[in-house]
Formats: sequence, structure tokens, C-alpha cells
Amino acid sequence: MAVRLEMHVAGRIEDYALIGDMQTAALVCRDGTVDWLCLPRFDSPAIFAGLLGTEEHGFWRLGPAHSDEEEPPTAVRRRYRGDSLVLESEWETTRGSVRVTDFMPPRDGAPQLVRIVEGLSGRVQMRSALRMRFSYGRVVPWVHRVGERLVAVAGPDSVWFDSTAETHGEDLTTYSDFTVSPGERVAFTISWEPSHHSPPAVPEPEVALANTEEFWRDWVAQCTYHGPYREAVIRSLITLKALTYAPTGGIVAAPTTSLPEEIGGVRNWDYRYVWIRDAAFSLYALLRLGFTDEAEAFFDWLARSVRRCEDGPDGPLRVLYSIDGRSDLAEEELPHLEGYRGASPVRVGNRASGQLQLDVYGELFDAAYLFNKYGEGISWETWSDLVEVLDWLLDHWDSADESIWEARSGPHRHTYSRVMCWVAVERMVRIARQRGLPADLVRWTSVRDAIFRQVMAEGWNERLGSFVQRLADGEDEQPPEILDAALLLMPMVKFLSPRDERFRSTLRAISEGLVADSLVFRYDASVAGDGLDGTEGTFSLCSFWWVEALTRTGRTEDARLALEKTFTFANHLGQYAEQVGVTGEQLGNFPQALTHLALISAAVNLDRAMG
Repeated sequence: MAVRLEMHVAGRIEDYALIGDMQTAALVCRDGTVDWLCLPRFDSPAIFAGLLGTEEHGFWRLGPAHSDEEEPPTAVRRRYRGDSLVLESEWETTRGSVRVTDFMPPRDGAPQLVRIVEGLSGRVQMRSALRMRFSYGRVVPWVHRVGERLVAVAGPDSVWFDSTAETHGEDLTTYSDFTVSPGERVAFTISWEPSHHSPPAVPEPEVALANTEEFWRDWVAQCTYHGPYREAVIRSLITLKALTYAPTGGIVAAPTTSLPEEIGGVRNWDYRYVWIRDAAFSLYALLRLGFTDEAEAFFDWLARSVRRCEDGPDGPLRVLYSIDGRSDLAEEELPHLEGYRGASPVRVGNRASGQLQLDVYGELFDAAYLFNKYGEGISWETWSDLVEVLDWLLDHWDSADESIWEARSGPHRHTYSRVMCWVAVERMVRIARQRGLPADLVRWTSVRDAIFRQVMAEGWNERLGSFVQRLADGEDEQPPEILDAALLLMPMVKFLSPRDERFRSTLRAISEGLVADSLVFRYDASVAGDGLDGTEGTFSLCSFWWVEALTRTGRTEDARLALEKTFTFANHLGQYAEQVGVTGEQLGNFPQALTHLALISAAVNLDRAMG
């Protein structure tokens, strides 16, 4: 009985589940296929790139056997085992039922992906089909036996394959056909090692499973939140932990690249990097819920990244960095990959790393403020670095930039960027006064007040009755009538009181112009002119910001209904891609850290507001 190896059709984005080891991650589809895995770290080339191409670009399918005429069956039940990242998938067949447990043990030596098959009832024929391809599917490795083990080698990479089942090779693919009865367990493991190193230790799958469960159980036990939204909050925290690169503390925006914001479209980006703007949200969530070690590690990553910067025409601070702090993330296209369901180009690297996005300064300084207030406090060296960065910002805050949404239509004078520049200066004033640190408070407060006045005078559109995306171009002109969901954050960053009538009016305008069934568009792309073709879905991040804005303005019942409606747009395991399409499908890179961070903030603050 053979598995069809024709043109690969990836599953829906929402059909995937995340597993990971805090240094890289894999996506497992409902049919038991691992379609995406980069080794040894998040931003390494993929060894399974079928998600963005065909089966020729790498995959690992494990599930009930099926004939050439049949589609691979999908699991009827999938769940994470308790509060963990151990995935369980169960199939019901005419001959019985079976469970596959997938996980990646927290890294202690070679990275591993472990898959354990367990018979539940009857006798079920199973098949493992493993096709390893290195360098995003461009390199076919040499697969051979070393004793009882299989190893795939090409250039600097080697992947070792261990199993208690017999295997055979066919069509440059490693197969294993076997049958399981109730209580029988068959394990498979792949382990990566540099090709010039000695072989990795022979894995012990059952021991690794027990240790992995214990790790997640102990980690989750630190959480101090026990409210009504705990299930969603915990799943978001676990997702956030999974996207943390343990050696440095950086948190990637997502573990994938080029999952499209529109099926068949060109809005496809590489998110396997650390965005500065995620910092304040991450620190808030981690510190608020008791995860001080992770918060300290992430702030240390931030401090090191800032210290590496040199002043240039685009400022001393980059928008995003690699997980180890590099800022040179040149963008290139991979034409050999057709893209997820034809959405091309496939990109690696991210050109946004060279953009000027002034809002990131506000997010950086807000993170410093939060860490100084709730963590161990910032050091004198970090304060000195922050003062140097602020000095640059004080001279350049009124520049045009690309801002939070990273448009590719050229720079503009963005309202949200001005708000976050105000946050940057205001937070530094607060830290200086709280700690008695040396500061030029006369200059700082003067610039802070100038920014505030500019936003109030030039960012407000009288006809719309709302703050809008871009400032007015002249003293007598109204600013362009472009609503921007980022401005929902104005009360959250303390720029305006949530009771301020101008913010309430802005909330009404956004509710009428950008909200569809509790889902929120970041802006109207047809009006904003962002320099890209095509359309996009609603931004899940903005949907949770809307919930929090409703909460802060006292509309707690509306906020509750919106939050619970937004929960229904998660996938079956509580995970979110960047966007939700108008028909409810997940779009964009998956899962997205910032969305889960916004969920945590919205849920915790609503719970607190409802008493």
C-alpha cells in the first residue's frame, strides 16, 4: 500500500499545530504531516519545506496507511496533553483506533523531534513516510545506515533517524510500514547534529516524553493568573514560551516565513526574527503573570541589541533583529518554492529591518520602564545606553517613517509613531524621577510636550471625529481620512485617558469603519495605499486591542462578548495566525507571538475590570 507522492497540497493554516523546543519549532498538520521544520534554530533553512512547496521539498507523514486512490486521513481528535506542548492526534479507522504523540524535548544536546504511535483498539496499519531535504528543499542528502541507525548528510548538516520499526528506502524517501494493537507503542525520532560532529546519543523516546511533560507542568505552575480565561491565557503563554529562543531570550514573531496574508497574494514575509515592538507587550505579560526569568532574559536581549547599535541615517535602533541580535537581515526570494497554495514569492530575511519605524522607540522605552518598575531594575550601563538612544530620538522624532505596519509605499508622518515617541520620552522622564538618575529633564519634558501638542493638533480629523493614521501636511489642511487600529492603544500607553471624548470618538469611528463581527482590520488598504497589491484579512492583534479599548472605556459587557467571539476564531488548539480572513480562515504567519500577547493583556484586564 503506497502513499501518493504527487504535488503536495498543504493543509489550511488553522489545521496546523505547533511543537517546539525553545530553539526551533515544527508544524504538524491534521493528517499527521510535519510540513515545516527548520534546524537547528528558528531562522535556519528548513529540512521540511513542503508547507511552501511540494512534497519534493521535504515532509514527514505519520498516520494510518491509505491507498493510492485515497487522501491521507485526518485525525478526528487533536489536543495538547494538559498544559504542555505535547501534541496528541487520534484516528478512527474501520480496523481500529490509534494515537500519535508528537513533541520536541526541551533542548539538552541535539535537537529532536519525537513521534510515538500507540494502538488504542483493533489492529491498525500505519505508515511513516520521511522525505528529508536540506536548504529549503534544494538539497537532497545522502541517506545511509550507520549500524542500526539511518543518517542523512549534506554539507554542514546531518539528521539521524531512529525507530523501533523496520524501514526501507524508495523514491528518495524512507518508509516504515507496521501494525499496532492496543497498548503497543512504536517510536520514531529525528535528531540534528553538525555533520562534522560525532553522532548524537541514541534517543530514549519514553524518557524524553516524561521529561518534556514535567518541564511544561513545572513551567506553567509559575502562572499567577487563575481567572475565567485561564485556558486561553495559558495556551497563549505556552505558545509565547515556545517562540522564545532560549540561548538569548529573544522571542520570534512567528516560526514561519511567507504564509500569505491573502491566498495567492504577494503579502508574504519572514517573521522568524525578534521585533523590538513586541518587547513591551512581552514584558508586560511575563511580569504580570509571574514569569520573571523569561522577562529578565528578554530584557537582557534587548539591552544587548541596543548596545550593538551605531547611529546612522535611520537611527541607532533597528526594527527587528535575529535571535542572536544581528541586524543585517537582507531579504531574498526563493523561486524554487511555489509558495503556500501558490502565494509567491517566498521570502527569507526581511527588508523591514532597514526601515525607519519611530514607534519602536516608544516600545523599547516602555519595556525599560516596565522592567525597572516590576523587575530587578535597569543597570547604570543600560541607562547610559538608553540616554544615548533618546538623544537621537529627541532630534529626529518629527521625521517621516514607515511606522508599525511596515508599509512599502514610502515614509509618512504617522500619528501612531508620534504617540510612541511621546511614550519614549515620557517613560524616560518617569524612570529618571523614580530612580533619581541623571537626566536633562528640561529638554526632555519640552520635547515630550511638543509631541503631545502636535498629535492633538495635526493627528485629529474633524470630519471623521477621529485620530487618523497620518498627520496633516499643512496648518490649514485636515489629515488624510485613514483610520488606524493602532490608535486603539492611546489609552493603554497612557497618552489619553480612556474617558477622553476624543478617544471615545476615535473608538466609535474605528468600530464603524474597521470592525467586522468583532474582528478588526488594521486599516483600509484601498484607502491607505500601502504600496502592495491585493487585500488582507483582519488583524487578530487589533481585535484584542479593540477588546481592551472597550474594557478601558467601561464597556465591559461589549468587551466580554467581543473577546469570547474572537476566541472562536482560534484554531482547534487555541492558536492564532497573524490574521483572520473574512470567511474565518487563518492567514499569515502562524502562530504569531504578538497576537497571543495581546490576547493575554485583553483577557487579564477584562477579568480585572469585571471584578
